[in-house]
Amino acid sequence: MNQSNIYQKMISILFLGYIGIICILNYISLDTIFSESENRMLQQKPYFSFKKIVGGQFISQYEKYFTDQFIARDFWIGIRSDTERIIGKKENNNVYLGKDDYLIEAFHKPSKENFNQKIKEFYKFADATPNVHKYFLLVPNSVSILKDKLPPYAPTDDQLLYIEEFKKNMPKSIKFLDIYNMLYNKKDEYIFYKTDHHWTTKGAYYAYEKIAKDMGLIPYKKEDFQIQKVTDEFYGSLYSKSGFRHVQPDDIELYIPKQKIKYQVEYIEENKIDHLFYNLDNLYKKDKYKVFFDGNHPLMKISSDQDQQKKLLIIKDSYANSLIPFLALHYSEIYVVDPRYYKKNLQELIYKNHIENVLILYNENTFFQDSIE
Repeated sequence: MNQSNIYQKMISILFLGYIGIICILNYISLDTIFSESENRMLQQKPYFSFKKIVGGQFISQYEKYFTDQFIARDFWIGIRSDTERIIGKKENNNVYLGKDDYLIEAFHKPSKENFNQKIKEFYKFADATPNVHKYFLLVPNSVSILKDKLPPYAPTDDQLLYIEEFKKNMPKSIKFLDIYNMLYNKKDEYIFYKTDHHWTTKGAYYAYEKIAKDMGLIPYKKEDFQIQKVTDEFYGSLYSKSGFRHVQPDDIELYIPKQKIKYQVEYIEENKIDHLFYNLDNLYKKDKYKVFFDGNHPLMKISSDQDQQKKLLIIKDSYANSLIPFLALHYSEIYVVDPRYYKKNLQELIYKNHIENVLILYNENTFFQDSIE
């Protein structure tokens, strides 16, 4: 046997030994339920049944289980991320690695049917609430405001085009709150997180400052708040989704009003009451954005001891969570509905509670996925 054959045999033995060790470690290691770095539940071992075998579900579930529970999964994800960066890959799972290590989620235009359905929903809602002041804020994402940070020739559709198109076609009884130019003029400031799809609290404050005036309110100035950095270790949703690693974490700031106002926050379906907008315990968890109201809920009612007898309903996605504390300075009651979880009738909620004002607030990337009916 020549030397070349000996080396080949040794390499084969080492490789088979490596595979064997990996298989043994995978077999004896405990399954992980939740991935902190990816912020999602991991596939658990599927139950065996002949029905699943025949239908093909068992094999697909087991493949996903093996992938999710692979030993040292986070380590291998990091290796893949480093390799992809070395070879110049700038996109993964619809997320681009942009300049200054910004992770930016692509925008894909809605279908014509989806767009028209949204318009119909707005007309239906407008007709059902004729005596209510209605406002709509469609928030552009970082893919639009920070487009200069995208990799060259990144294939993403134009959010501004669809903002203008929706503004042109929506009912006149709903006032469109336009913040695009304002945010674009602030693009050099820290108004979007680098690792998360949300705007920062500073971005939310600038939006509040603009829309408050458009809603007939006098916005509080920055000097009216104590700005507190509560963490500098926030890795957000795009960090989890993209798999890109070795990027700097984000900061989260809270704007605490210097004026002392007593609040009561009722989480209606959870039958829970709090007196703060912020759950600081979540700063020690993966999803630190849940510091705002402990995340999303079907229905919240925020009451204050202010003299102003004004009520507001906010129909929203998670972008509103960091903006609500600013608006709470202007209303005695705010009702907050997340249509993804609230399945009751909105018109009944409005008339039963004598709500005079409605703000519909969505970021553009998720707007066409939800319904306001």
